[in-house]
Amino acid sequence: MTPHPPHSSHSPRVPAGRALRLTVLVSENATWHHRPLYTEIVHRAHAAGLAGASVFRGIEGFGASSHVHTARLLSLGQDLPVSVLVVDTEERIRAFLPGIEELVTDGLVLLDACEVVRNGDGNGDGDGDGRAAGAPPEPGAGPAGEPPA
Repeated sequence: MTPHPPHSSHSPRVPAGRALRLTVLVSENATWHHRPLYTEIVHRAHAAGLAGASVFRGIEGFGASSHVHTARLLSLGQDLPVSVLVVDTEERIRAFLPGIEELVTDGLVLLDACEVVRNGDGNGDGDGDGRAAGAPPEPGAGPAGEPPA
């Protein structure tokens, strides 16, 4: 079986440089219209054309209830913490935020400034030279950033 070629309908990549990280911390049992809340967030991020979203299930944690939830063998049925991470440009994350505020009534929504160092092609800028877009060549490097001969 051959891999599928990239399609133009794929979400845009976040360019190397400054970005904004949205983290939503909720209970794995939280729902939105009979669907897991984390699934709803991921699908909305996809529909909004954001660069990507990932869901991580915690193994132990507590929140506003102060009740510790754990994944230990005797507590398999516990309501564990889940985090949804989305990274994109500040403009795109801030435009997406009102929809998150509508969904998350019992959870924590965080925004953090971050720096994209690498994004799938080796560095996120698409030119394959290992430097961020517009970055000057390293000192002592040749004309295109290559080491001197």
